[in-house]
Amino acid sequence: MKIHEYQGKELLRKYGVPVPRGIVARSPEEAYHAAKELGGDVVVVKAQIHAGGRGKGGGVKLARSADEAREIAQKMLGMKLVTHQTGPEGREVRVLLIEEGLPIDKEFYLGIVLDRATGRQVFMASSAGGMDIEEVAAKTPEKILKETIDPAVGFQPFQARKLAFGLGLPSTLVGQAVKFMQALYSAYEQMDASLMEINPFLLTKDNRLIALDAKVNFDDNAMFRHKEFLDLRDLNEEEPLEIEASKFDLNYIKLDGNIACMVNGAGLAMATMDIIKLAGGEPANFLDVGGGASQERVEAAFRILLADENVKAVLINIFGGIVRCDMVARGVVEAARNLKIEVPVVVRLEGTNVEEGQRVIRESGMNFTVATGMEDAAEKVVGLAA
Repeated sequence: MKIHEYQGKELLRKYGVPVPRGIVARSPEEAYHAAKELGGDVVVVKAQIHAGGRGKGGGVKLARSADEAREIAQKMLGMKLVTHQTGPEGREVRVLLIEEGLPIDKEFYLGIVLDRATGRQVFMASSAGGMDIEEVAAKTPEKILKETIDPAVGFQPFQARKLAFGLGLPSTLVGQAVKFMQALYSAYEQMDASLMEINPFLLTKDNRLIALDAKVNFDDNAMFRHKEFLDLRDLNEEEPLEIEASKFDLNYIKLDGNIACMVNGAGLAMATMDIIKLAGGEPANFLDVGGGASQERVEAAFRILLADENVKAVLINIFGGIVRCDMVARGVVEAARNLKIEVPVVVRLEGTNVEEGQRVIRESGMNFTVATGMEDAAEKVVGLAA
């Protein structure tokens, strides 16, 4: 689950991570009063959306007076902010963060994420922080310092010192940097985060180390331990079909193609999308209905798939292990009848009671095509979607 910058900073502050003073504003007048309260020569008006690259997209502006902050807020609220992460459609700005301006000396980068190659968390740091960190990672990966964290002992002070010296910080600031990094890791671990980025990690001219920006993502599988974080979810920032899918515990991600996929199991779903691509088609989604593909869940899945206007055909790929193919087939037929599905549907069943399941599909009288294997299914659905 993603949260906004201002929410992430509020949480990090509780763990002792230094962050700038800031006030949330949802109207130009609130922005004006926030700038007045913060005082100083400069305040920063920052659009709050779940995407990076806001600065380049015009979502971060300096204001040298409260009146200017109000003018900027007037233009920024309601605008469609387009960045390299939003796509051309952009995201509507509904919330602003008004922050104190700080005397910037140097910008660094800090990040913590799971390294799937080692199966361990990795703490990253770079002296090339700022707006182009993705480019740094792609073109000069040697500038990204990494410390792999042993889960038995956690992030150690010597690792933090190694990263601090690697950033080129003066020895007088290493102790402050170590304290900052350990507080950040403590927040990451205790909140069950899946990603934590501080970019930029700021050194001010008066020798303070501050999290000028903060990106925090939570591990969805651990949310049962953190019900207090559920209120931080902003549904306006999520794809409506993905929100609907979550109500039925369906794992759904919208894509740009025209062939909808309904599959049980994440691995099989990935393989299904791959084979559609190999057959010359484009998947419209990732959708995992899980192990218990009941009629209710299948019907909900159909409803979500067909709400995408780009869908020209549907591929159902079910492996019957715990769940029987004939049960799934009956659920598919009933769901299709209830929803009056008009687009062609290709069904590939394999596993327990597969013959009975295929018979149910063939005798349903619905617009179904039975496939005998994954390659056959992909070729048929691509042909029907053309």
